[in-house]
Amino acid sequence: MKNLFFTAVLALGLASASSAQGKGDVEFGVNIGYNSSTVQVSRSYFRPDSGQGLNLGFSADYYFSDRWSIKGKLIYDQKGWDNGTFEDASGIYLTDYNLNYLTIPVMANWHFGSKRNWYLNFGPYVGFLMSAEETARGVDVKEAFNSNDFGLALGIGVKIPVSNKLKISIEYEGQGGGSDIFKENNNYRVSNSRSSLNVGLNFMMK
Repeated sequence: MKNLFFTAVLALGLASASSAQGKGDVEFGVNIGYNSSTVQVSRSYFRPDSGQGLNLGFSADYYFSDRWSIKGKLIYDQKGWDNGTFEDASGIYLTDYNLNYLTIPVMANWHFGSKRNWYLNFGPYVGFLMSAEETARGVDVKEAFNSNDFGLALGIGVKIPVSNKLKISIEYEGQGGGSDIFKENNNYRVSNSRSSLNVGLNFMMK
């Protein structure tokens, strides 16, 4: 899937018209994406499977030059993992975990290529937990999780100009958590890991 994505955006990027922006320009965007998420665990015998979800985002991009800008996002982010375990009075059973976050990344955005249609962004993010549920029995498990998640975000994408003020964006984005998502665990750390394929619309304000 990743190879198909990069082949498609390369072809679109080469075919698109110039869309370079200048100092002081501001670009707003909305996007929707498909998430693949799991957790990274510091003990070797726990092997969670990836879960699937969606993200919905709003972004604002302020340009310092035609190559550099700073980009902030506000994202409704569905994360979690499959094939986990849950223990209650009846015993231990397998289940999936659905975690919903409001995620705010702030990233340096480098625009490259002869027409500046391509971009690479990177920077920290903070996530605010909205809800958490194990799906086998529908138990609300939010109290077991930390309310905040911190980590790094990285993305690469291309913008396809439709008009002087409107572009279509295609982006591959990854997030790696640097904090433990659980309030209490036994000598190991569990952190979020999420990748997504996004499409969106960008609007230039001049």
